[in-house]
Amino acid sequence: MKHSEAKHWSYLALFILSYCSPVAKNYQHILAMAFAIKEINENPQILPNLTLGFHIYDSYDNAQRTYQATMLFLSSVERLIPNYSCNIHNNLVSVVGGLDAEISLHISTILDIYKIPQLIYGSAPLMNEKSPELTFYQMVPPDPLQYAGIVSLLLHFRWTWIGILTMDDDQSEKFVQTVIPVFSKRGICYSFIEKLDKFSDIDRLYDMLQKGVKIYDQVMGGKANAFVIYGESFTMIFLRWLQYIPSIEKASAKAKGIVWIMTAQIELTASAFQRSWSTEIIHGALCFSMPSAYLPEFQSFVAKQNPIFSRKENGFISQFWQDAFNCVFSDEVVSDVPEDICTGTENLKNLPAPIFEIDMTGHSYSIYNGIYAIAHAFHAISTSRYKHRVMGVVREGKNHKQDILQVLQLHYFLRGVSFNNSAGDQISFDQNGIVRAGFDIINWIAFPNKSFLRVKVGKVDHLAPPDQGLTINDDLITWHIMFNQVQPISICSESCYPGFSKKVKEGQPFCCYDCIPCPDGSISTENDKNECFRCKDDYYPNIRKDFCVPKIFSFLTYKEPLGLSLACLAHSFSLVTVLVLGIFVKNHNTPIVIANNRDLTYILLISLLLCFLSALLFIGQPGKVTCLLQQTTFGMVFSVAVSSILAKTITVILAFMATKPGSRMRKWVGKKLTSSIVVACSLVQASICILWLSMASPFPDVDMVSVPEEIVLQCNEGSVVMFYCVLGYMGFLALISFTTAFFARKLPDSFNEAKFITFSMLVFCSVWLSFVPAYLSSKGKYMVAVEIFSILASGAGLLICIFFPKCYVIVLRPELNNREQLIRRKE
Repeated sequence: MKHSEAKHWSYLALFILSYCSPVAKNYQHILAMAFAIKEINENPQILPNLTLGFHIYDSYDNAQRTYQATMLFLSSVERLIPNYSCNIHNNLVSVVGGLDAEISLHISTILDIYKIPQLIYGSAPLMNEKSPELTFYQMVPPDPLQYAGIVSLLLHFRWTWIGILTMDDDQSEKFVQTVIPVFSKRGICYSFIEKLDKFSDIDRLYDMLQKGVKIYDQVMGGKANAFVIYGESFTMIFLRWLQYIPSIEKASAKAKGIVWIMTAQIELTASAFQRSWSTEIIHGALCFSMPSAYLPEFQSFVAKQNPIFSRKENGFISQFWQDAFNCVFSDEVVSDVPEDICTGTENLKNLPAPIFEIDMTGHSYSIYNGIYAIAHAFHAISTSRYKHRVMGVVREGKNHKQDILQVLQLHYFLRGVSFNNSAGDQISFDQNGIVRAGFDIINWIAFPNKSFLRVKVGKVDHLAPPDQGLTINDDLITWHIMFNQVQPISICSESCYPGFSKKVKEGQPFCCYDCIPCPDGSISTENDKNECFRCKDDYYPNIRKDFCVPKIFSFLTYKEPLGLSLACLAHSFSLVTVLVLGIFVKNHNTPIVIANNRDLTYILLISLLLCFLSALLFIGQPGKVTCLLQQTTFGMVFSVAVSSILAKTITVILAFMATKPGSRMRKWVGKKLTSSIVVACSLVQASICILWLSMASPFPDVDMVSVPEEIVLQCNEGSVVMFYCVLGYMGFLALISFTTAFFARKLPDSFNEAKFITFSMLVFCSVWLSFVPAYLSSKGKYMVAVEIFSILASGAGLLICIFFPKCYVIVLRPELNNREQLIRRKE
């Protein structure tokens, strides 16, 4: 099918390829081209001495027909003679088309031989090894910008679980290969990817139906509510058919609200048999669209179209009119079946939006701008210094030279063209021949009466950084009716709130996860964190594990009940020890005091007093001096105390053995032996302490680990081995004292202390054996409290078990504290 515009032609011509027969709406593309040429020819400021004309060829969405049409308009005659042109008045200078990427590639393959500029207003064809040098101009913004916009849109609404529908072609495959890695990188997963087949064979109808049932169940039956569709005009025909699947075949899923995210190549179209079909399924869709503009002159131009007056000049209008209004012209009726007759008075404004629109669509606006770009490029040529050369070639009739000059100059000026169109938009190309423009985001609103509304709710700015290009107004969006105007949710798993982290479900994409609480010591402060992170050493997590709280400094003080209680106990036992010492000093000449070795008794009482007072070194903020004195003082005074007890026990045994006739033990009984025992045993402990202080002395330290909420100020032992050596030696002395006292407990002595020493050492050993596990299981200041309690308890055990019986006799039973009673008891 071929049509020539009946206008005065100069040597320029313009061609456009359009697939318009099955889809009536594409007729607007022809009108946009005709309207642009009409404006240019009527404008004396652009190409004043030239008139643009055009030819229109239908590609029929077929490669063979496309190649044939391309060769036909290159021949410039009524019949095809490749590479031969005999019409010097109608010279091909540019081609606009096509709508489909595959058709555009077929055209480019031939046009590249002649270097004729091609302006594509649909999807740009993919370059491959066979076509690496194809040059064309793209009236649609670049695909990477659209891909970035889709990602930003999904992230804006937090739609991380989506479905993907594409056509079964190379263009769609490239789309999938490009966006899937980006989706994964930005935290977006897909539940499925399905490819849609074009309906080209009636024999495949059943297969397409089964494929449609599968897609319907995946769309309606899954968790995803947002679906990205990459396609073309046919995709819309499939979507409108998808909603009727349950009425044709049995589907397992029920209908639900859907948010379709459509690429710019998809137009709201319908085939003739879909005229009365519902558009509810696409209600609330978000569509990327080429920028458009409101042109009232174009609406007037479209409204004036009438097949009665222009059927002979316009070979497409008759077919369009019949398809759009579902009627036939009376001179074309070929059957007896009653049909509506086209009168030519039908109003295009009354057509449903999927059939035809009065307002200029994005594709039509791209064609409109493309025609003006060519005109401005030729205008630049005509006003340049090459003008006279070209005109001279024309006058000489050297068409071949003219073609070469025109093509080279047209490419040069077309790349540099920049102008403002009648809508005030600036049009220009980048270094790759792609128009400098962004995308509009359109919200599709479908009404029950088949009317339709496009609302611009946002845009993707091509001048902004990739992550900041999206601008969208949520309040302007109308969602699908089933969402009750609440923003849809499209996620695989609910968000993990602060205090939780994500754990991917086994065998599922990373968007499908369980929420697990953060481990101890860790927090998460945001939703959907993959991992929790630990607080700084001087902070700890709150109960909800979503915030780090500063730790408080902690040490045993006199201001808290525990520290005050232990301090009071230490002072109380110290006073009792002083009282007992005073009783013994006051009664130092009495038989009981003399019989129990006064010097060792005084040494033992003084060492016990120092033991009770040494407990006070552990209370308060640790300092350098207190850390040096704590363990060493405690170890030394207790060693002196236990050494005194050991000396007492040995004295009792030797005294009994010395009473036997002929015993040589009498020379060992006396102060010299007891003093030697106390000094020798104490010197060993002193040596251990000196070695400890010289090798690794204790020092003030902080513990940020053992107690999560506190920074514990403590004394670091420096060497744990030396600390346990001090305790071990003290335990060794206690064990020897307990053993000797145990064997001497039944010796016949009226004031034999062995039995009391045995019990006191049993208490002493029990306390310090319990200290080790209690100390190791305690944390922070409670470790200090355990050690203080052990010091007080063991010292109190010695004081009570050894001295309280004697004090009882001295204070309450003084009649028993005399020599006669001692002799009587011995007898």
